[in-house]
Amino acid sequence: MKKQSKFAALLVLLALLSGSLGACSPFDVGELAGQEDTQQDLVTVGFSQLGSESAWRTANTKSVQDALTTENGFFLLYDNARQLQDQQIKDLRSFISQRVDAIVFCPVEEEGWETVLGEAYEAGVPVIALDRNIATKNQSLLAAFLGEDMRTEGVNAGLWLEKTLQEEGRQDEDIRIAVLEGTEGSSAAEGRSEGFLAIASRNQNWHFAAQADAQFTRAKGREVMKRFLSEFDDIDVVVAQNDEMALGALEAIESAGRLYNEDGRKLILISFDGSREALEAVRDGEIDLDVECNPLSGPALRELIENILSGKSYEKVNYLPEQVFTRENVDEYLDSRAY
Repeated sequence: MKKQSKFAALLVLLALLSGSLGACSPFDVGELAGQEDTQQDLVTVGFSQLGSESAWRTANTKSVQDALTTENGFFLLYDNARQLQDQQIKDLRSFISQRVDAIVFCPVEEEGWETVLGEAYEAGVPVIALDRNIATKNQSLLAAFLGEDMRTEGVNAGLWLEKTLQEEGRQDEDIRIAVLEGTEGSSAAEGRSEGFLAIASRNQNWHFAAQADAQFTRAKGREVMKRFLSEFDDIDVVVAQNDEMALGALEAIESAGRLYNEDGRKLILISFDGSREALEAVRDGEIDLDVECNPLSGPALRELIENILSGKSYEKVNYLPEQVFTRENVDEYLDSRAY
């Protein structure tokens, strides 16, 4: 599925110039042709990352770039959509027009991809959703999904909270929960909410005092948490749907002097991702639980692309292994945490 690039047109032009200029031509057409042949041997992949909003996202991008190198047989085209779905759709169309061998994208939102994915399908370009999944009735538009089981992450957070409250003898107390949600419409926010609610629904004493979109960023997490604290004086649990929001919320909580309530009981803070900075907060007892969302998908992505393009069998849905971090086990992972 190798494609001709604009380089071929350049070679023709250079050949004409060399014929007319003779020895005066500074170009070695044979050398350039060799470079073109080398590029033609590589698998060209277009990668549209949704943004660079966190250390997690940076680690995810680097993992893909480190895996899809020329040494490994790939030529990677990279675009950053900066959290804009319209821009990401433009990126995908650009990859299609460049006749890449495969497209990988981390979708900003779940909905709204049918048209552009249909264009990729018609062009014979397989598309892989990475990290976040999409919602579509036509499953044939997507070659595969590789990422995290967001719903299970939410379930794991709920199960931990349920167990912790039971151990503290608070299973019958009214528990007021504030939620800092991720970007509205994203599969990460939807999945984690759905999973956590599955556990919350069987605990009638859990009450959602406040919920707001904090856009997966630290600044917005700090802003939203500050507002929550001004509106409610009896929050027991904060669930932040990623580390950046959790760290921003922690700043607001500490600034307001609300890490502990009047009877000395600590506010419970739950986060997702497992970045080094957040795990350090877990070690220090500031964040109580961090459910890992594994960003290191590069090696598995490389294998998946190779299997798809070679016609080998592969799984349509692929989940990465993930951990759950508390103060009891976090030291085992901190030293090796690179992001």
